[in-house]
Amino acid sequence: MSKLTLSMDGLLLKEIPLVKERTTIGRKPHNDIQIDNLAISGEHAVIVTILNDAFLEDLDSTNGTHVNGQPVKKHFLQNGDVIELGKYRLKYLSEAQQQTSQADFEKTMIIRPGMMPKAAGSGDTAAMMAETQAAMPALQQPAAERPRDPPLTAEPPAAPLRGAIQILTGANAGKEMELTKTLSTLGKPGVQVAVIARRPHGYFITHVEGASFPSVNGKLLDAQAHPLLDHDIIELAGVKMEFFLKD
Repeated sequence: MSKLTLSMDGLLLKEIPLVKERTTIGRKPHNDIQIDNLAISGEHAVIVTILNDAFLEDLDSTNGTHVNGQPVKKHFLQNGDVIELGKYRLKYLSEAQQQTSQADFEKTMIIRPGMMPKAAGSGDTAAMMAETQAAMPALQQPAAERPRDPPLTAEPPAAPLRGAIQILTGANAGKEMELTKTLSTLGKPGVQVAVIARRPHGYFITHVEGASFPSVNGKLLDAQAHPLLDHDIIELAGVKMEFFLKD
């Protein structure tokens, strides 16, 4: 689960778990995170959480929103990012991103015995083995307990299909856009905006901005992330588009 820690002048005020898909930040009482300070706009910013990802958007606030010292309008949050609102600080913490980073780091530390170079002399071999065993305790395990390499005959995993959008109506009809980013924003700011999230198990669309919700195959969406299937028809900000998968 992801969360925010709210602090001011280095003093931790509270922790806020991101359990909703839309978490609003502002001075007015109806916000999920209310910061009663004149430097904060009534409706200052929103965080959209889609599965393990979080997407920050400034809602045209008077004093703006900064992340890690840089002004942002829209920002894909990374673990450890600090959102700055006047004197207040909201630190974004993601357990999923922490685990992914740790797993990636551990993968770089794996050295298989067959990959170790042979030393020219017995003295060099002893020194090399001593250094290796000190740095890599896993190599001290009996051979039967070490993970084995997959068989050479194993089939490689199939590459995931790539998602794309084709515009069906409007001035840009016929144009295609591949969904190569983790989050792709669609629509017209101030009218209707949605994001499509690319995940290992598929693509999901979520409403971000606008009084009315987009539709998929003629059915209005709600605030939840909606999975997209091949050839789904999306209607957003008065424009129809088709989602499809490419080989």
